[in-house]
Amino acid sequence: MYVLFFFPLSLYFQTGGLFWKVETGRRDGRISLSKEIDANLPFSNFNITQLKQNFASKGLTKKDLVVLSGAHTIGSASCFTINTRLYNFTGRSDTDPALDPTFASELKKKCKPGGILPVFELDQGSSTISDAQFYKAVRQNRGLLISDAALLDDHATRAYVKRQSKSAAGATFGRDFGKSMEKMGRIGVLTGSEGEIRQRCAFVN
Repeated sequence: MYVLFFFPLSLYFQTGGLFWKVETGRRDGRISLSKEIDANLPFSNFNITQLKQNFASKGLTKKDLVVLSGAHTIGSASCFTINTRLYNFTGRSDTDPALDPTFASELKKKCKPGGILPVFELDQGSSTISDAQFYKAVRQNRGLLISDAALLDDHATRAYVKRQSKSAAGATFGRDFGKSMEKMGRIGVLTGSEGEIRQRCAFVN
């Protein structure tokens, strides 16, 4: 089940304004099962093949994949999330070779082997503003997550990263993101008398 929330307009302006139309009246199921999460959501350690398969299973394209990954322009991830990438990438006490060595050293100064904290900005220095800096970081091999770096391992996703990274605001990122979010909001919609239209997104009626 996928639920879209309405955010205050003030947050829209504070983050630089990624905008899309949220379609109301969506029919969703009456039961949510935690065991269904792993089978439906992409994870931060997915490679490009796994990412493409996951998105395709929901009717999303490679463009949707690279566009929606741009949501990492905002937010953070813990030391625990990137620990394997820094210290045991292939099980041989090694660092992911796709990660910029200087950036890896900077991360290791704060994120120790087996560590859980601290947390790191997904978009270094710009994690509270929705812009194209994320794509610039990925292109420079400074994407924090394995799934971020994976965007360079496919011709189509790599081309999109390159195109957006050349513009401070992202050539088409804002518009593309809105379209992909609207598309994602239609995943798994129930029809007819199935499910219900929730009065409060987080709770069944």
